[in-house]
Amino acid sequence: MRTRITLACTECKQRNYNTMKDKKEHPERMETKKYCEFCKAHTLHKETK
Repeated sequence: MRTRITLACTECKQRNYNTMKDKKEHPERMETKKYCEFCKAHTLHKETK
């Protein structure tokens, strides 16, 4: 079952990305480095509710 998640920047706390993930294969919260338009740099983005 794939669910929709939102990724938020850890530095400025802006919610920048929406994506999908499979909760059965990856039950933990997702973390990835992505480009933040507000910080104008690649920063760590974490899954939010």
